[in-house]
Amino acid sequence: MAKELPKRSEIELQNTWKTEDMYATVADWEADLAGMSAMAKELMGLAGHLKDNAESFYRALVLNDEIERLAGLTYNYASRCSDVDTTNAENQARVMKVQMLFVSLGEQCSFLVPEILSIPEDKIKEFFGQKPELRVYTNFIKEVLRGKEHTLSQEMEALLASAGELTAAPDNIFGMFNNADLVFPEIQDENGEMVRLTHGRYVPFLESADRRVRKDAFEAMYSTFKSYRNTLAAVYGTQTKASWFSAKARKYSSCLEAAVDRNNVPVSVYYNLIEAVHNNMDKMHRYVSLRKRLLGLDELHMYDLYVPLVKEADVKIPFEEAKKTVYEALAPLGEDYRAVIREGFENRWIDVYENEGKRSGAYSAGVYGVHPYVLMNYNETLDNEFTLAHEMGHAMHSYLSNKNQPHVDSRYVIFVAEVASTCNEVLLMQHLLKKTTDKVQRAYLINHFLESFRGTVYRQTMFAEFELRTHEMTERGESLTPDALSSLYYDLNKQYFGTDIVVDEDIAMEWARIPHFYYNFYVYQYATGFSAAVALANKILKEGAPAVENYKKFLSGGSSDSPINLLRIAGVDMASPEPINEALAYFDKLLDEMEELMK
Repeated sequence: MAKELPKRSEIELQNTWKTEDMYATVADWEADLAGMSAMAKELMGLAGHLKDNAESFYRALVLNDEIERLAGLTYNYASRCSDVDTTNAENQARVMKVQMLFVSLGEQCSFLVPEILSIPEDKIKEFFGQKPELRVYTNFIKEVLRGKEHTLSQEMEALLASAGELTAAPDNIFGMFNNADLVFPEIQDENGEMVRLTHGRYVPFLESADRRVRKDAFEAMYSTFKSYRNTLAAVYGTQTKASWFSAKARKYSSCLEAAVDRNNVPVSVYYNLIEAVHNNMDKMHRYVSLRKRLLGLDELHMYDLYVPLVKEADVKIPFEEAKKTVYEALAPLGEDYRAVIREGFENRWIDVYENEGKRSGAYSAGVYGVHPYVLMNYNETLDNEFTLAHEMGHAMHSYLSNKNQPHVDSRYVIFVAEVASTCNEVLLMQHLLKKTTDKVQRAYLINHFLESFRGTVYRQTMFAEFELRTHEMTERGESLTPDALSSLYYDLNKQYFGTDIVVDEDIAMEWARIPHFYYNFYVYQYATGFSAAVALANKILKEGAPAVENYKKFLSGGSSDSPINLLRIAGVDMASPEPINEALAYFDKLLDEMEELMK
């Protein structure tokens, strides 16, 4: 009999996150939805009058800010409830309700930015001089003015806002399909028992010492996606068309330019990443060769990439033990940092285990005025322990930015989002390595970190290159057919993994299961963030207190400056390819040690 996932109602309360910290009742949530609508009407009443006086200008900014704060709170509540049980119709209805309201609010508030841009800058400076309370909106106004070239008329902004529900549809459709409707077959586990393949169980199956289990899980995963290849190609193709529609409407030359400009990141950073990784591809190929040799395989296959190279050190890590280890590893960041980590562990910030209908993967969601929420599907592996450290890094970034910045400046941009999370991972790795001189244990840990490099720098850059190429195809008017997508993805795998691995045909369908392809040029930031994090973690461990202080200034910065400048405060310059080259030089050094240990 197959082992099925527990229902949501069967998960112990202590292992679920505390959504009541946002709203005690659904009625309270409904009240804030109504409050946002009322504020939007008041804001609309100011349309055409922002230039009249400083008071009207200020009131409009306050209303807009409060609507956005409540939008974040109401959306987080609906989404956090839905993500842990996507089969619950009431949860789904609340998400759709808040999304529909946001489209309406977007239409009503769409006049704001164009009207601000219509006011002479001297007049705005005059308002700031007349009303000191406006200073809190200094960065907001600076960003509005920076986007002047790509901001449309009030009528056109309203039209684009009304299209928001349509342009969000591919992500919503894929999410429902992937999390709620898609059912994988059962496979036989190492003990001969039939177990349902799920998103959460997939990687643990690939880590199995039994190669038959790895192969069965791999083939079951991709044969399932392949049976929906036409539908999924249509959904993803619509996503790229939606991106191109929005980019053209805002007078950008490409989807990439539109995406990175939102975060005030130069396009050159994206191309620098791909070029730097291409220039260091020999290191990735060297790792693949080492893996093949250490596993003693005549042929290395794609389903052999996750199995630990050092079987003797492969142990189960209960969640309580993982929390304790992560807490110890973060000691270099100071007791004030760890006190917040402890609060999160003890006060149900984390939704721990997989259940029926729960969203796959892991994430952290910051909620201004409340606390962050961390979703996991914990499976007692070393990788899951690192995921805990990773997501608590996100949580701390949100917590410190929310605590130290006004709401309008609290939300850090995606470009810096992966830095704090990966810095925690590097500190955890260094902590674990310091705890052992055992050659087998060290090799096991170094292999895990090598896998982090492979998965975060190389793999995410491969994803970024796929995303770039597919959007360029759409911009040229080419169709993203299932064959075109699979062929492109297969060729990229051959380029990135080299000749010492059999690039199985099934891997050509992997593009169809990556949720981040619906996040509009998100994935490259994993690779840039990882590179920055390696540099910062090394600074923290080498320099101590001064580096920690600068790092916390970065974590507390929110969006108070450009992401490039905030990272410079912390001590790295991502406008240069050097952090990526430095990170991959460290990868090379780890390969040397791994080869030495495994002689």
